[in-house]
Amino acid sequence: MLVSAETIRSGQRRALAKGITLVESLRAEDRERAQDLLGELLPHTGKSVRIGITGVPGVGKSTFIEAFGLHLLEQGKRVAVLAVDPSSPLAGGSILGDKTRMEVLSRADNAFIRPSPAGSTLGGVAQRTRETMLLCEAAGFDVILVETVGVGQSEHQVAGMVDFFMLLMLPGGGDELQGIKKGILELADALIINKADGESLGLAKQAKQHYQNAMHLLRHEGGWTPQVKTCSALKNEGIAEVWDMVLEFWRMSDAAGELQQAREAQRLAWLRQLIQEGLQARFHAHPGVKAAMPDIESQVADQHITTYTAAKRVLDLFS
Repeated sequence: MLVSAETIRSGQRRALAKGITLVESLRAEDRERAQDLLGELLPHTGKSVRIGITGVPGVGKSTFIEAFGLHLLEQGKRVAVLAVDPSSPLAGGSILGDKTRMEVLSRADNAFIRPSPAGSTLGGVAQRTRETMLLCEAAGFDVILVETVGVGQSEHQVAGMVDFFMLLMLPGGGDELQGIKKGILELADALIINKADGESLGLAKQAKQHYQNAMHLLRHEGGWTPQVKTCSALKNEGIAEVWDMVLEFWRMSDAAGELQQAREAQRLAWLRQLIQEGLQARFHAHPGVKAAMPDIESQVADQHITTYTAAKRVLDLFS
């Protein structure tokens, strides 16, 4: 099947899947084709609500996303889930099991789940997730959910590509705040305490108070005050309230012009990142640099020259 802008815009799932495979390809000829395709589709993107979802291990991200996605389908939305799977640092393999973890959602006609290997990308975000998001928007999906592999300082990359960034937490009474970097709390537009049911309901309410106090101490940009919500994805409780909160944020940000400003800033940051990555790739591929590096590294290791002098010599070879 030939992938084209028309077949993707028509909503053909197979065309969308092939388009994503094209943008994820590392082959030079595929990259050129992918950029031509994206260029054609670019005017038809930008209308979706983009939501980033991350959380501590065992918090139930997949269960939450399935319950959240099914609620969105009930609201008449078309939902795409971009689930970034951890790649093995040794073998380079990836589990790619999100469709089995979201079995009901994956069978829905108006849902599309795409697991992608994280590879070596910082923060667990697949290198081409941004481009995949544009393809899904052009295919007519109203809400894009980006699930990441875990919590860490580098999750700022997720926040840098979505409109709303939520952090899922366990009802642990607030103690786990100690294990979370301050930076990720400053990025979160909302903390969602999942598994707030049964014997954990009291703990969830206690944790909500802890988290609210913590969020008030942090500085957030814009007019939005980050909120703390409780829910039980397993029992489908509190899910509707989470979506209502996202809609409130979207309308508020859009009316104030903050949504457009944030997306413009994200596109410029993406440009700078691609330039930096491109320069690094060209630097390491430079024949003069490749030839000189073993000797220069040896001199630095043996302390025959300073690190600064060595770096300057290599950079002079490149320039």
